[in-house]
Amino acid sequence: MILDLLSIAAHPDDTELTCGGTVIKTAEAGYKVGLLDLTAGESGTRGNAALRARESSRASRVMKIMHRENLGLPDAALENIREYKLKIAARIRALRPRTVILPYWEGRHPDHYTAGQIGYEACFIAGLAKAPLQGKPFRPNKLIYSTLYVPSLRPTFVVDVTAQFEQKLKAVLCYSSQFSAREDVQNLFPSRSDLRDRIASLSRHFGLMIGVRYGEPFVTREVAAVEDVVTLPVRSI
Repeated sequence: MILDLLSIAAHPDDTELTCGGTVIKTAEAGYKVGLLDLTAGESGTRGNAALRARESSRASRVMKIMHRENLGLPDAALENIREYKLKIAARIRALRPRTVILPYWEGRHPDHYTAGQIGYEACFIAGLAKAPLQGKPFRPNKLIYSTLYVPSLRPTFVVDVTAQFEQKLKAVLCYSSQFSAREDVQNLFPSRSDLRDRIASLSRHFGLMIGVRYGEPFVTREVAAVEDVVTLPVRSI
């Protein structure tokens, strides 16, 4: 299988929350899109691995992606070790994605930033001819980092997901085990009614940066190349 876009995330629902609109938009454009969840979220306070797998399957159908798999690494125990990087690298070689979305390399949850770190190194290892992996060496052309939950960070670019926002929210709501049943102000487990406001406020923040209603931000480590400065989008004044 050759993918155009692969999102690598620590837990089921991470992709939906951080860059689900971009994933949906890319799939709608006719590209081959896949998701690689590194853990089953089995150590989370709410739900269990089996329940979250069912929720993940429903969310995948909502997003209309063509491939999703779970690597089965230990939840709340991701480490920057060779064993894990080789497992991810093996899937990179098998799926051969042109672009990979990774979690930002800093954050509150250790699994999130560790997934970004080992995801990057796995993409590098996948291109080494002498790496102990099956298949031909391969590296993605582009690595981008999702930063929706780092509102203080200035993004490299923002994707307009206004048309995909409702579908993204529907995909997120597939993970009903992760939401509070009551109206409350719990930070980690918002109620379903509060969830929309939280996601919308963040998406509005970044959408305003490019003059649209809802946006999802990303950063890259490298500088982008521009061929035509006359047609650059987003007005300066």
